[in-house]
Amino acid sequence: MTGVAPTSDTPAQVARRLQALVEDGAHLAPAGTARKDPGILLTRAYLPRHEIRLFDATYFLTDYRFNEALGFFVGYVVLSPPDGGAPRRIHPRIFYKDSSLVWRVASHFVHDHTEYWIGKGDVHWERCGDDELLTSVEETTNLPYEVQGAFDLASRVRRRRRDDRAIELVLREGPSGRIQPYADFVTPRRRAAERFAINGDRPVARFSRRDDPTSLRFAAGYEPDFDAGAVEEFPSVSRFFGGKLRKLRILSANRRIQYMFVAGPTHVWCNPPQALTTELSTYGVRTLDVQADEHAFIPGYEYHDTANTENAEDDDGHAVSVSQIPRGFAGAPHPDDPARADASAWTERLPVIREFRAKLLRGGRRRRR
Repeated sequence: MTGVAPTSDTPAQVARRLQALVEDGAHLAPAGTARKDPGILLTRAYLPRHEIRLFDATYFLTDYRFNEALGFFVGYVVLSPPDGGAPRRIHPRIFYKDSSLVWRVASHFVHDHTEYWIGKGDVHWERCGDDELLTSVEETTNLPYEVQGAFDLASRVRRRRRDDRAIELVLREGPSGRIQPYADFVTPRRRAAERFAINGDRPVARFSRRDDPTSLRFAAGYEPDFDAGAVEEFPSVSRFFGGKLRKLRILSANRRIQYMFVAGPTHVWCNPPQALTTELSTYGVRTLDVQADEHAFIPGYEYHDTANTENAEDDDGHAVSVSQIPRGFAGAPHPDDPARADASAWTERLPVIREFRAKLLRGGRRRRR
């Protein structure tokens, strides 16, 4: 699907549509403190202003907000039942933009005297030297690439405003140190994995040599099709990355998966591959994964902080230091965020980035076909 954008309805019409769903019997089901009084989300402060539709899902979004930790939308995900009947549940969610400039959904949050952390989806065990680390699989929270441009548009309609209450109203709070999401996030994914696996659940992208970006290889047919697979381009803006950006959605050669490339004034990178399946969970994300080596999809700046323990713990439950840039490739820290280092020494040596630049960014413009 292409051309997804916010509907042309007025904020009043969008708000009325959500209210009508509740009046018709749809249950408003926040996971945070608002579960005790869901009606608080139907007050003026949290009524939606934007509506975005994809497949059987509708995303209702408030205006754009921020607190000390992040910028975000309060959103409501409504899934149309397979039988064509009226929706039975409305799921309040928090949508935010990650440092890779992908819109994500928060799975939960942790807030205590030492940390304020937004849950980043499913987890897996990862070998690191002699230890096994439980790490977040952050791409499991990425919203469909088809709606990324629509979310960007909605975020620029009005000046964002402060909101220090929404996170706890909407999100379930986990105990200190919990990075695992809860069953409502995980269960639809497990069921989807039992039915089907893309590329036999083998990585579509991997490195033949450790810490060598030039050794990146794609499984046959799963490589981005730079000649005929570019289906959409979205304009975007990021002060963090120096101004105006281009986001290009590109299909694989076999048309089974898709990629999102981001090109800015100083950096180019590719975000993790995503399925083209149409089943979405109540979090508004796809239920089916695409396996790939995460080091092929590092953004222009990435975490590189020896004190960073926000998304990993060892098999004894102790937090550990993590750098998300391969050893020896971290550049200068970002002037506005010292915990993130320039990753271009790695990304610019990836063959897929070099091919993208040569074929689609030649002369600074997308090649005409």
